[in-house]
Amino acid sequence: MAALLLFAVVATWLQVARTDLDWTRATLSLYLHGPYAPWLRSAYCVLAAAIVALAIALHLRLRGPARRGLPLALFCAAGTGLATVAVGDSWLPQHAPALAPLVHALAAQTAFLCVTTAMLLQAWCFGRDRRWRGAYPLAWGWAWLAFAGLWLHVLWRDTPRGLGQKAVIALVLGWLALAAVQLWRLPRLR
Repeated sequence: MAALLLFAVVATWLQVARTDLDWTRATLSLYLHGPYAPWLRSAYCVLAAAIVALAIALHLRLRGPARRGLPLALFCAAGTGLATVAVGDSWLPQHAPALAPLVHALAAQTAFLCVTTAMLLQAWCFGRDRRWRGAYPLAWGWAWLAFAGLWLHVLWRDTPRGLGQKAVIALVLGWLALAAVQLWRLPRLR
């Protein structure tokens, strides 16, 4: 939960601190270069590790038919993609400028597609474990909203790119926070 908050604070702070970028038009990737970029790259890596840790914890806590390997694998792929964006953007543009945009695009697309698909599958699994059924309706609806938001952002090109992307990121962070809170509350549930 702290990693989610750290990422949200750093990303939000950069929207104000980076006056050279229009926050409604600039995607978060543009903040990975220039002033304060190491802060965001570090926050990406912390978030990537948190996504993997949350995925492992969720996998270990679900039981029976609710425990599936695919959400775990997709969350891990998303975390790897996110870390690749951060690490690749730190040194790749200087050493392989022609390759950097391709690596960034593939890693970012992997992160977004894998995390939103994993959220859908994980939410579906919540409905198959009686201890998680209370979280199922909200998690399922929220995951669909994030998934649809991602595709709306991808397919509807007339929207402000930065605003659309940041809305999807906020939905993903919110879902991850919901899952983390439910996981934390689980020992108290009967």
